[in-house]
Amino acid sequence: PRNPCMYVWRPPVCINEPVALALHDSGLRVSVINPGCVKGFSQSENLRNKNDSVDAALIARYGAAIKPMPWAPPPLEQRQLSAWSSRVQALKDIRQQEQNRLEVHDITGMTDVAEHVEQHIAWLDTEIKKLEKDIDDHIDRHPKLKRDAELLSSIPGVGNTTVAKILGRLGDIRRFDNAKTFAAFLGVTPKQRTSGASLRGRTMISRTGSKSMRAALYMPSLVAARHNPILKQFSARLLATGMAKKSGDCCRHA
Repeated sequence: PRNPCMYVWRPPVCINEPVALALHDSGLRVSVINPGCVKGFSQSENLRNKNDSVDAALIARYGAAIKPMPWAPPPLEQRQLSAWSSRVQALKDIRQQEQNRLEVHDITGMTDVAEHVEQHIAWLDTEIKKLEKDIDDHIDRHPKLKRDAELLSSIPGVGNTTVAKILGRLGDIRRFDNAKTFAAFLGVTPKQRTSGASLRGRTMISRTGSKSMRAALYMPSLVAARHNPILKQFSARLLATGMAKKSGDCCRHA
């Protein structure tokens, strides 16, 4: 075809990135699509069957009708930073699991097993520190990443770990036209549930966005709300209007 296009679904974890990269490098026009959008499109067509051929035709019709924006691969240094940040988080998750096991072994008197778990935790701590240093060195080697990291770390409550996650998963924040667009990307924009007098649900955050970014910014938002008077006042105003406390906390960094 004259203008070949490929549409790649975007799952919660971007396991399709290698596919998108390979297609992009082959000269195809690639669009990375939120699967929820395609699902909604299929419901609008009242489709009853689901198989590979039906899905392929559905995605093709969606692309022809919606014409999603073409996807461009992030710079290599950003993809590397994202991979290393994910690896650090994976090791931290394993460490937390081991610490939970250690507590159980201590309670049950399994001292030999507890010693082995302690050795693993010590190894994990060493590897995490090594990777965090490698991440800092990686950021320092790339002027653009370093400049953005310095700007982000100047925000109260944002540490090196959060900076690496933001730069790796978000990339250049300048690609967002305004703060509302950025909030929509995060999935912290309000989601109203009102329709006449029959439906009066509580307004909450939409969550139609990057779950990993919301998780990375949640704790920094709590710290910022305590030390930044503007955000503290904003949070109090949200809670006063009836927003759930956790939703108000998440909206602090919007």
